[in-house]
Amino acid sequence: MRVDLHCHSRASDGSLSPSELCERALQRSLEMLAITDHDTVSGYRAARAWLSERPAPAQPLQLVPAVEYSCVWMNLGVHVVGLGIDVDSEASIQVQESLRAARLQRAELIGERLAKLGMPGACEGARALAGDGQVGRPHFARFLVQRGHVRSEEEAFDRYLGSGKPGDVKTLWPQLEEVVARICAANGVAVLAHPLKYRQTATRLRKLIQAFQAAGGTAMEVVVGRQSADESRVLAQLSRQYGLRASVGSDFHRPGPWCELGDIAALPAGCEPVWESIATEGEGLCTPAMRER
Repeated sequence: MRVDLHCHSRASDGSLSPSELCERALQRSLEMLAITDHDTVSGYRAARAWLSERPAPAQPLQLVPAVEYSCVWMNLGVHVVGLGIDVDSEASIQVQESLRAARLQRAELIGERLAKLGMPGACEGARALAGDGQVGRPHFARFLVQRGHVRSEEEAFDRYLGSGKPGDVKTLWPQLEEVVARICAANGVAVLAHPLKYRQTATRLRKLIQAFQAAGGTAMEVVVGRQSADESRVLAQLSRQYGLRASVGSDFHRPGPWCELGDIAALPAGCEPVWESIATEGEGLCTPAMRER
């Protein structure tokens, strides 16, 4: 089954609209898609509406209600994907409202820090670029490029927005345990996102996984984007060791040679695919033949 359970639309920091993302998924013959925008399900809602209004293709696209939540574990910014969540549940609504407020507060703090470095107006500029979507550091990076403060978005992160830099504000996020609990309360599957991206030692990564599992997390991303086969094998071993189901995703944000929607290596042997249980349960799935309830 061709699946992509981690990608982003314009509702957060992606460049494509939810409908364009679904169209791309259909063109690339994906069978299951999770739009995991940061701290919001507005992209999923728009995609669901678009799919419900178009004729069913020969190969329907199963759309999984999903979100990528920001949180903190031992002062480390961590992302957790919620798959198959009830987007209308009180737990989902509460955590998204609190995270939206936290994002706006964080944007103001980032703007203040950049202003002190001689780059005023960054908060307003980033929010304008985000539009109706959730404002994030990529919008600040685009603003800095547009104003000529840096030559590329990569340079913006290297100098101002990356881990440990002035624009790296994460103290406003909820704790890992709270986010996992909210996902579980919304009848979703909590998935630890891109575990190697946090650049932790092997020992500390295991502690993170143990804390995630103790909080109620039951899956982790094993194949993410174009990581190496060795990295996938490491994550596969960890998923087997801790009895966590395995998820896969491109972490697609925009068209480009470095990452493509659905361009994901095969899951290593011995892993339990998380999408099989989601497909079996059928919770929250939406195909083009379905209508809004």
